[in-house]
Amino acid sequence: MDGTLLLNATFEPICVVPLRRAVLLVLAEKAEIITASTGEIHSEHLSVPIPSVVRLVHLARIPFRIRATPSRRTLMARDHGRCGYCGRPGDSMDHIVPRSRDGQHEWENVVLACRRCNVAKGNKLLSELGWTLRIKPYAPTSRAWLIIAVGTMQPEWEPYLAAAAA
Repeated sequence: MDGTLLLNATFEPICVVPLRRAVLLVLAEKAEIITASTGEIHSEHLSVPIPSVVRLVHLARIPFRIRATPSRRTLMARDHGRCGYCGRPGDSMDHIVPRSRDGQHEWENVVLACRRCNVAKGNKLLSELGWTLRIKPYAPTSRAWLIIAVGTMQPEWEPYLAAAAA
């Protein structure tokens, strides 16, 4: 198991924490286990189910909007694994306005690209090549993207992430 989904007291996903941190939160009575995986963690005098989803007992105020940074993994999810230029399977991140031309590393300026398009584009602008984008790059707004950025998603997390994406 990669980690444990941490929910706020209102059942909103906050982040994915390591298993060790989740167990410590439960033992300190700061969180409760909502869903447990098969198996247990044992100590000399205690046995705790392996948590898959834990919920904080008290509401944690999160005063700022968390925005995940673009990565190859998150672009694969956002662009559905397709090149933003030709539609073939994409495998690399490309800046629409190249960084060498003051393009920023932000969601609205990156797309997934196949190796062929990425090499052909180089550090040129789309207008110089006569290319157009097949998709409109956007910044994801849900906290669910933070969890997707972590990696594998456990099936037990789905009801909580679906509610966050709505």
